[in-house]
Amino acid sequence: MNFSKEDLLKEITFKTSRSGGKGGQNVNKVSSKVELNIDVRSSALFSEEQKALLLFKLSNKINSNGILQIITEEDRSQLVNKERGIEKLIVLLRAALHQPKTRKATRPGKAVIEKRLKHKRATALRKINRKKDLWD
Repeated sequence: MNFSKEDLLKEITFKTSRSGGKGGQNVNKVSSKVELNIDVRSSALFSEEQKALLLFKLSNKINSNGILQIITEEDRSQLVNKERGIEKLIVLLRAALHQPKTRKATRPGKAVIEKRLKHKRATALRKINRKKDLWD
């Protein structure tokens, strides 16, 4: 993840519109809804592998033109919505580009095996002692 907020701002286009919801009469006057668009396919921030990974993992958020769209309208302030949108974008990109470490197969230790077998023997003896003697 070799991108910063400043690098992202060069790639992002903002579009504002009037938002529904709380705000009273202010809703009808102020464009507080913010739509962030970033063209993943033609972005210079990501390598070809990263672009392919983003297109695959975020396929439900990317349209057919390869544009990732994030809409924020939680706050009454356009500036706050822009900041929240950028933060959402960064979190989304980092999560999509994160590759977990491959798991290395390991064997259980001797003490663990011994403890399991000891418990197994104790359980077997307990069950054997529960049985009734058929020849009594």
